[in-house]
Amino acid sequence: MIQRAIAQEYMNSGYKWVVDIDLAKYIDTVNHDKLMALLAREVKDKSVLKLIRAYLNSGVMINGVKVENDRGCPQGGPLSELLSNIMLNELDKELERRNHKFFRYADDNQLYVKSKKAANRVWKASQPLLKRS
Repeated sequence: MIQRAIAQEYMNSGYKWVVDIDLAKYIDTVNHDKLMALLAREVKDKSVLKLIRAYLNSGVMINGVKVENDRGCPQGGPLSELLSNIMLNELDKELERRNHKFFRYADDNQLYVKSKKAANRVWKASQPLLKRS
């Protein structure tokens, strides 16, 4: 409901073009080192950071076999959504810095612009930002 109200507000303000960015398999690709660096900025308790690192490095089960992983958050894990949102918060800050109108829910992003030309420009400009996240 909130997304719909925000979208309506943007559209009523002339932002009628939407750049829809779905970060497919984003949770599977979260960079552990980048995430831990972001967490360390705010979390000062080393034992909490160590526990999160262990969670990230716990691996995944594929056909009953444990597979090591150095990227991604365990799918369906209790922290996965939170940790991926911490990473995507950096993207949100950059979009805000650039004065974009946008809405993000988990790994689905909608950027609102006023023209097709702006939509194409924002799409191209967003690609390097997404690779950094």
